[in-house]
Amino acid sequence: MKIIAKCPYCGTSNWHDGAAADRRLRCSKCRRLVKVPSLDEVPNAAKVLSRTKADVYVDENGKTYG
Repeated sequence: MKIIAKCPYCGTSNWHDGAAADRRLRCSKCRRLVKVPSLDEVPNAAKVLSRTKADVYVDENGKTYG
């Protein structure tokens, strides 16, 4: 399973494998720490994204912005 984590600082999308879930990794572009969502959070985030018509950012606490 692949997880896409979008950096909230520079906007770069980074692809990670399932082992990266629920960890903080460095963005490949700006090198800042980005939290990769846990696999439990992914279905909930997908539901929110499917109901929206704009870009949505979900932070590590589950709060949505967009």
